[in-house]
This record gives sequence, C-alpha cells and structure tokens, in this order.
Amino acid sequence: MQRRTMLGAIGAVALATAASFPLTAQAALKGEGGNPIRIVVPYPPGGPLDVSARAIADAVSPVLGTVVVENRPGAGGNVGMSYVSHAKGDGHTLVMGAVATLAINPSLYKKLPYDPKGDFKPVTLVATAANVLVITPAFSEKTGVKSVADLIAYAKAHPGKLNYASGGNGSAGHMAGELLKNKAGIDIVHIPFAGASPALLSVISGQTDLIFDNLASAAANIHAGKLIALAVTTEERTPKEAGVPDFDIYTWFGLMVPGSTPDDIVDELNAAIVPVLRAPATVKKFQSFGALPAPNTPAEFSAMVEREAEKYKMLVKISGARVD
Repeated sequence: MQRRTMLGAIGAVALATAASFPLTAQAALKGEGGNPIRIVVPYPPGGPLDVSARAIADAVSPVLGTVVVENRPGAGGNVGMSYVSHAKGDGHTLVMGAVATLAINPSLYKKLPYDPKGDFKPVTLVATAANVLVITPAFSEKTGVKSVADLIAYAKAHPGKLNYASGGNGSAGHMAGELLKNKAGIDIVHIPFAGASPALLSVISGQTDLIFDNLASAAANIHAGKLIALAVTTEERTPKEAGVPDFDIYTWFGLMVPGSTPDDIVDELNAAIVPVLRAPATVKKFQSFGALPAPNTPAEFSAMVEREAEKYKMLVKISGARVD
C-alpha cells in the first residue's frame, strides 16, 4: 500500500505516457451483422469491466468489424464464464475474466461450472486497478487513526474490536482484509454485505469501521470529505513505513476465449486489441474510472493468472470463506 502516491492516484491515477500504435489495416477475423464478435461481461452493466469492454469494442471495430458487448451476470461471475466456456472457439466469443472469476472463485467454490485453466485461453490482460483502504473522519477522530501504522497499532491494542466491510464472502475486499490481518498480525472482524455499494455505505454511515474499496467508487466520497484514504493498494511492493510489506493485492481483468480457439486466432485478437489498449484515447478513458491499461501477451497473462490463483488459494484458506 502506497501513501506517497495516493493523492495523485485518486486525482488522476498517474499513468506512464502511452505510445499510440496504428491499427492493423486488415484482419482475417471479422465480425458481421449476423455473426458479430461478442465480448461477454459476466457482471451487470456499468461497472469497470463493462465500461472497459465497451471502450475496446468501439475502438477495435475498424479492425475486427462488428463487436458487441453482452452482459451475462450471476453467481459471482460464474454464469457468464460458464457460458463462454461452452462457446464455439472461432474467435467470435470473448469473455472479460477478472481476479474473482479466474483467481478467487476456483478456491472459493467447491465446484465451478467451468475450468479456469482448461476451458479458456488468455488473449491479453486488459487493465489493473488499485484498491483503497478508507475510514471516516468520525472514526479517525474517535480512534486517533490517521495512517495504516496507526490502524495496526489500534487493532493490536483492541483485538477483535474493529471490523471491516466487504462486498461479500470471497470478494476482493474480503481477501484484502484477510491479507492485511495476516501480514500485520491483527484481529479485525469481517462483515460481509450483498455487494460493494451497501458495504461502502455501511462505512460512511458508521455501521462498520473500514473497507478496502475500488479506487474509482471511493474517489468521490474521498474528495467530498466523507472518507479518508489511508493507503492505495497496488501490485508494487509496500513501503516498509506503511507497516505492511508485500501487500500486492489489486483488481485486474482481461480477455479470454474458449479453450478450443486455435492459437493463430488468439494471436490475431491479441494483435488487434493490444494497440487499442495502448492508444492515448483508451488510456484517458480508463484513467477516468481509476484503471491502468496493462496489455500483454497470452503467455504473460496466463502466467499471471496462475500466480494470482496460488496467492488467493492461500488467502481463501486463511479466511475460511466458502460460498457453497
């Protein structure tokens, strides 16, 4: 968790200058009216994955033809993932996989309706997004907590007295809280809610003490003075002064295709989408909701998913969270 760069991240989500790459003039894979290329988002409309998918669909259409976004939410993303796992591997169906569906759910659910490794092939990582640890001014005034170090000290002096909200058992916020407990050696109580929005409202209203929330959704309340940001979580190593070394938990999402898709089609999709993600217009769009475009190769994305799955396997075990 980094505090030094936190304000910059909240105001603009500082990004390295992205070079603009020209789109390929022609592509063998083409979406047409009766057979468009579909990007399935396994969550409701309006969230970061949905907004990202729509931005990609618009930007890549000059190369790939008709590209549409289809929302198939349900069961923590499992419904949409399962749907795509059975789709034809012809390059016309992609899914926006995420840390939850690809790395957390495999350990959280006793049985998934899809195999994260065998049923999909990675195309590219799309973006990463920081999470932010927030409290209210009232909580800070009552406890004297003004930093992560203060929070840890207070929690150690009052074991089991603090709590943290999350969007539900096994959510990214839940896992972040469990990682904080594990790394800092503190005892705070998890309070799950049916979604991130009611969880955040519970903190603002004083019903709960703190929360790890997506930077994009928390930023407005931070600017309004309703919340105080103690630190932003990133994939970078945590500074020692924060008191929580190696706190590398963050949100990420990327595009996958059915496992039966030929490698040459995967490569073609990667070649079409990566320049779009590096284009200044896309960088600006993603910046507006707190995300950092992070395109890579299919092999790099695959290796990342494996690393993250191992990390969350440990965290789910520590938390004791189960959905079924």
